[in-house]
Amino acid sequence: MAPTKITPNGNFFISHKKPLSLVLALIIVSGLFVYSRLQTSLFPEITFPKIKIIADNGLQPVNKMMVTVTKPLENAIKQVPDLQTVRSTTSRGSCEISAFLNWGTDIDLAQQRIQSSIDQIKNTLPADVNITVAKMNPSILPVSGYTLESHSRSPIELRQIATYTVKPFLSQVDGISEIRIIGGKAKEYWLTLNKQKMSSLGLTPDIINTTLSNTNFVKSEGYLSDYKLFYLTVTDATINAKDQLANLVISNNRKRVIRLKDFADIAINEGIEYIKINANGRDGVLVAVIKQPNTNLITLSKDMAAKVADLQKILPKDVTIRPYYIQADFVNDSVKSITDSVWIGLLLAIIVAVIFLRSFKASATILITIPVTLCLTLIVLYIMGYTFNIMTIGAIAAAIGLIIDDAIVVVEQIHRTHEEHPDEPTPELLKKAIDYLFPAMVGSSISTIVIFIPFFLMSGVAGAYFTILTNTMIITLVCSFFVTWIGLPVIYSILTRSKKQKSAKEKKEEIHHVKKQQWVKWFILRPWLSIIIAGAFIAAIVIIPKLLETGFLPEMDEGSIVLDYTSPPGTSLEETDRMLKEVEKIIAKEPDVEAYSRRTGTQMGFFITEPNTGDYLIQLKKKRDATTQDVISDLRKKIAADQPALRVDFGQVITDMLGDLTTSVEPIQIKVFGDDPQKLHELSKQIADATSAVKGTADVFDGIVIAGPSVSIDPYYNKLAQYNISPG
Repeated sequence: MAPTKITPNGNFFISHKKPLSLVLALIIVSGLFVYSRLQTSLFPEITFPKIKIIADNGLQPVNKMMVTVTKPLENAIKQVPDLQTVRSTTSRGSCEISAFLNWGTDIDLAQQRIQSSIDQIKNTLPADVNITVAKMNPSILPVSGYTLESHSRSPIELRQIATYTVKPFLSQVDGISEIRIIGGKAKEYWLTLNKQKMSSLGLTPDIINTTLSNTNFVKSEGYLSDYKLFYLTVTDATINAKDQLANLVISNNRKRVIRLKDFADIAINEGIEYIKINANGRDGVLVAVIKQPNTNLITLSKDMAAKVADLQKILPKDVTIRPYYIQADFVNDSVKSITDSVWIGLLLAIIVAVIFLRSFKASATILITIPVTLCLTLIVLYIMGYTFNIMTIGAIAAAIGLIIDDAIVVVEQIHRTHEEHPDEPTPELLKKAIDYLFPAMVGSSISTIVIFIPFFLMSGVAGAYFTILTNTMIITLVCSFFVTWIGLPVIYSILTRSKKQKSAKEKKEEIHHVKKQQWVKWFILRPWLSIIIAGAFIAAIVIIPKLLETGFLPEMDEGSIVLDYTSPPGTSLEETDRMLKEVEKIIAKEPDVEAYSRRTGTQMGFFITEPNTGDYLIQLKKKRDATTQDVISDLRKKIAADQPALRVDFGQVITDMLGDLTTSVEPIQIKVFGDDPQKLHELSKQIADATSAVKGTADVFDGIVIAGPSVSIDPYYNKLAQYNISPG
């Protein structure tokens, strides 16, 4: 009997086998290329509908700051379209205003409108007020941080090294938006005036102040043309050394030249600042790295690590630079987890195929199909402008099981068709199997995708993040459908060797005995039992969800802790520092802590910060027995027992950053409105006491922020006039 001839007409997998094979190969190559180019970040690049305005006006009292700066800015901001609410915090010499806009608003346009409205009223604001406007985007927060430490250098020297060596050197890395230097001390010249000598020389403080204000400048005086050349004339009156300042001429009365050193002692001191930085128990300088919005976090982190290693070679031997926070480490762990999920899923799929299908070809088909699906998913994500982040990575990891399931179902159907038609060649079997399974594949994929449609109706922060997660899941499932529908049969046919057809004599009819499943029969004969089980499941659906814990993000063990602290209102910087040094002894004794940094008078986010507030960023060891939450609980108990005056608030970096960008770090806020401050204080304390008794609450704050004590000087104008003294 002549062998059966297969005609390609009507069989898609035969007529298009070679071009489809080429397409699959291109998908794998393109997917690997896209994987190397895909941007990686912690959060999706979402600009939240929130714009923050910070105004700094020196050391103005709160009441005056409220009237002259906060209220005019609020009135100007309220004129911007799409504005939802405005929230402000006013402190001594500074105010922080948060403008919340509607979701879907063009944030860049809104920022320009707010800036324009502020510019229009700038003439009515105090002359020396400094205003900063920023939109809340993950790129405004540091992606890594380093400490600059030395046992022998002064804070002035460390600040100069950080400013003139570290910052320019690290700024050379591609993708860097800003290298932010925090801490250290500014160099200042302090003059101690001798009143007796000044009196004998006929000098007053006003004369000295006027003379000093007329020097230490660089000014261009225009161009000068001479001898066929064009010169730019520059007057350089800067003072660069202590000797130059000492020899500065204050007065010349034609009898003698009076210099500053004749009546004043000059000393070099540290500038007075209300910020203190501590790294691993020693005074230091923090170097924060801010990346550009579309920069690959992993690549930037690797380049920065190499650059820091080169920087250490040119720094003085007694100066070290150490990392205290690397955001890319957490992202690397997330990428590694999804890679592990893929490999574990592939291994389990092969085991299932080998055990139940008893076919190496089926296992190899699944092994090739899953990477093709992932590569196609990465290509689509790249085209849509998505990045590798906690949402896209989580969605792909969650969809791995569905991808494997699709592949196994199709392979199993091919094997079943082969058992039903053992005499037919493989290409014809593929066509029959796919034609039979196609309606079920379409229905199964659509029913899975439909589940995610309600996520598009979500609004706010959850909607912004879950839209990206949902889109990634849908993209992965659609790619899985097309690959298993078109690509898997081609892969199966490539792995199939052509076999010689058996003759009619060689063919034997095989009898397949179906084993009876008694337990199935037992349930069929007792339908009432199935109804009871179904009812129990329905009751579980109604009851159990109410008992489950809720939250926006899953409880992740990031390996880093943010500890926000506040000492009692009005506490001096020195006293706050003394209290925190006791806290650092507790942190240093914690066995799972690897490194930490502390800011006092400033914070990691975009805030106004009083000298009695700040935060710690604590990095835990990678190999540790306790979880991050266990370490937080231990530190909370020990700090509360040792320093009860401190108000502390613990969190992890991701939730802390997300709170900074959206509304607040606290997951629950209770707002009380009214006109009577005294009554508001009473209600706030009562609410705080009531919520503290609720099971599961921790770090409850009553929301009352006191600026601290102040000394008010009220002049008597009639007595000032009597002694001919002005209020100034």
